Amino acid sequence: MMMRLSSKIQRCGLSPMRQFYPREVAARARGVRIHHLNIGQPDVKTPQAFFEAVGGFDGPVVAYPPAPGEERYLEALRAYYAELGCPLEREDILATFGGSEALEIAMACILDEGDEVLVPEPFYPNYTTFVNVTGGRIRPIPTSAEEGYRFASRERIEPLINERTRAIMVTTPGNPTGVVLSKEEMRLLADIARERGLFLISDEVYREIVYTGKRETMLAFSDAAENVVIIDSVSKRFSTTGARVGAMISRNGELMAQALKWAQGRLCIAALDQIGAARMYETLGEEYFASVREEYRIRGEATAAALEKTPGVRFTSPQGAFYLMASLPVDDTEKLQYFMLDEFQDRGETMMYAPGAGFYADPNLGRDKIRLAFVKNAAELTRAIELLGMGIAAYKRKCGK
Repeated sequence: MMMRLSSKIQRCGLSPMRQFYPREVAARARGVRIHHLNIGQPDVKTPQAFFEAVGGFDGPVVAYPPAPGEERYLEALRAYYAELGCPLEREDILATFGGSEALEIAMACILDEGDEVLVPEPFYPNYTTFVNVTGGRIRPIPTSAEEGYRFASRERIEPLINERTRAIMVTTPGNPTGVVLSKEEMRLLADIARERGLFLISDEVYREIVYTGKRETMLAFSDAAENVVIIDSVSKRFSTTGARVGAMISRNGELMAQALKWAQGRLCIAALDQIGAARMYETLGEEYFASVREEYRIRGEATAAALEKTPGVRFTSPQGAFYLMASLPVDDTEKLQYFMLDEFQDRGETMMYAPGAGFYADPNLGRDKIRLAFVKNAAELTRAIELLGMGIAAYKRKCGK
């Protein structure tokens, strides 16, 4: 008898950032060097403070920390948010396995079968997985490159709200677009959520990487305290993606009480990683963030300069994070990526990106688009974009276009 799998998981797709791994392995086995612009894995060094804290652990047992989080980590986060002008109680913070689990918990707490979340499109593809496994669905808020991917207007959002809408979910600075919401746009979203009785889930894991240096958070709107849920993480803030330490933050006591059930069910977050995260918050501040921000600004400018020299490519320059979306002069960027891994190389090199289809609810809207993560130094980025341009030309010759 055939055993049946969940229809919820079957509604989810593979990650467009990671689905090419088998072809990548095969290319490396042929001796091809790959420039990775597909995954947001920075090469900025993890602060030494993390390793010192983990290496200095001298307890006799690595025991379970409390389910809500290691006390030292929670206190370090409280101090960080206090500096942003947003004091928090310990009960407002739940330590999570990176921002991903924070999103997963939030979706599990607020969505029933058939419920909807409004998300500006293009969006981080894993949002689809976190929403779909609850039985919910994403209702996209359409945006366009021509409008700079802006979406925060009542005229664009309110017609999409219906009786099944439970939340608006945004990322600022944006993944994949690099868009940074203005204080006025954030205020508008908070107003809509408050007026309509919706949760406002704000993914702020790239908060420090705003090229103007101006940090904002939805927590600033105290009149929407019951609505706002913050997704946070040390992954990109301190270049510690493998540590998997994040937080779900909200002043909504009922929501956090329900989220605690999940936290107790999965027992705890890794103790040593929380200790390392706490040390980074305790010892690193604006000077560190400013240096990292400047490095990504330089990388973004190098990527943009190289793209401007690539025939037929259109893109919007980012304001924050370390991503941008670009349109390529090809019919299907997924096919192009397979070509670049299987058939193309120049002087033993090729490159990878994330095809755009996975960033849209309707994949057809992203077939000619890609997301680039400028997580390498300027010279490597320039070479990677050069390879992209050469790959496009070779692909079009092959296809007779």
